[in-house]
Amino acid sequence: MTVTPEKAYEELIEKYREITILGTCNALLGWDERTYMPKAGTEGRSKQVALLSGIAHEKFTSPRIGELLSIIEGSSLIADSISDEAVNAREIRRNYDKAVKLPKDLVEELARVTSLAQSVWTEAREKSDFSLFLPKLKEVIDLKFRQAEAYGYQKEPYDALIDDYEPNTTSDDISEVFGKLRNELVPLVKAIGESGKRPDTSIVENDFPVDLQQKFGAEVSTAIGFDYEGGRLDVSTHPFTTTIGPGDVRITTRYNPKHLNQALFGTLHEAGHGMYEQGMPQEHFGTPLAEYVSLGIHESQSRMWENSVGRNLPFWNYFYPKAQEIFPSLKNAKLDDFFFAINKVEPSLIRVEADEVTYNLHILLRFEIERDLFAGKIKAEDLPAVWNEKFKDYFGIVPPNDTQGCMQDIHWSSGYFGYFATYALGNLYASQFFAKAKEDIPDLEDRFASGDFSGLKDWLHKNIHSQGKRYRAGDLVEKVTGKPLSHEAMMTYLKSKFSTLYGI
Repeated sequence: MTVTPEKAYEELIEKYREITILGTCNALLGWDERTYMPKAGTEGRSKQVALLSGIAHEKFTSPRIGELLSIIEGSSLIADSISDEAVNAREIRRNYDKAVKLPKDLVEELARVTSLAQSVWTEAREKSDFSLFLPKLKEVIDLKFRQAEAYGYQKEPYDALIDDYEPNTTSDDISEVFGKLRNELVPLVKAIGESGKRPDTSIVENDFPVDLQQKFGAEVSTAIGFDYEGGRLDVSTHPFTTTIGPGDVRITTRYNPKHLNQALFGTLHEAGHGMYEQGMPQEHFGTPLAEYVSLGIHESQSRMWENSVGRNLPFWNYFYPKAQEIFPSLKNAKLDDFFFAINKVEPSLIRVEADEVTYNLHILLRFEIERDLFAGKIKAEDLPAVWNEKFKDYFGIVPPNDTQGCMQDIHWSSGYFGYFATYALGNLYASQFFAKAKEDIPDLEDRFASGDFSGLKDWLHKNIHSQGKRYRAGDLVEKVTGKPLSHEAMMTYLKSKFSTLYGI
């Protein structure tokens, strides 16, 4: 019996939704492992995620998926390239063509080994002992090499891995935009360092009881629009966001009772990710129309709320009196001094705690290391030494231990090679989107000062969240802002803000 394109599409979406639900089951297991699971459960959990990953992969690589796509692709059903049907077919085809290149045993082994590696990384990080992490890290790297070879690539293995996170983007593409960014960023960092002005950081490095930080974090994340009826906030070694399903988006943070910035801006950051997930069109759940465009676009949402909003005066004109009510240590600190303290620019060891100006240098360093690793120029055992050498070149300081050096991020234990570049891309997207939002809503920051953040949230929902994967990242930024991605909006913002703060 001949299957019509309409029936083929209906069957395709039904199958894809089932595979998506398997993925959310795995997401729940991953969230639990990084928040509440007993340490002794690691081995069993690794087998659970491997089994689910294998089942999902087997279902998705079924020849039937390919047959259904072929029926749809030759029909008038997808004549409009940005229709719901065309977008879903396009993105499922892309994912299918990649998935069928991966052997099931590789998918299962990656899931199993990375689950174990995350637990080993946590212990090694606590003990600052890279030798504990190295054997599992080498296993992960070997598997990622196999994955890159299975995918195939035109120039270098690393490109195949980047494509998982930032589709249709290569190492050369990233190097080009990063080079332009670096050329303007390095002189700005130098000028700030030579300015002689320094904030009083004791204002934010004081006594901030965790229970009060939790209260304040929940208040600010609620105010900007994170919905706790459809989400929750927990604690993890490394902050993250995960979606378990419609109405269930979970974010995490970590607290330092002697430093306000870490949890506060971490919570704003993850809330930005969470609001993107919550803003997806729920009627399209289980299809690409309810999936994020790329990790660079996802990161733009978190960095916008963390930096463009949370590290600027309009936000604090509203929230600082509330912060002073909650935290006794802030009662006698002036707003201008507090604002300068949260915007201190100084080379620092930890990426997630870095200031807006130096943050991207952390990403450039990681990008260069990963690219060299997959080009065979360095080996896993070289990572601590290479990291420290590059860190000294970039920041003028050397990490005192590997916990504050090459083991600070969870990404390598998770197999997320190619991921880091999306953080800097996210900063660039965020600046360009925010500049356009201010153009479209002239009183946007005045609204922030009165505690109204709905204008930006609504703008983001209309232009980005509700679109799912309708547009690829490059097309989306050009459609929304009228310009291709550039470093210019970000550098204009950074120069304006920090020239004023540091008198340069």
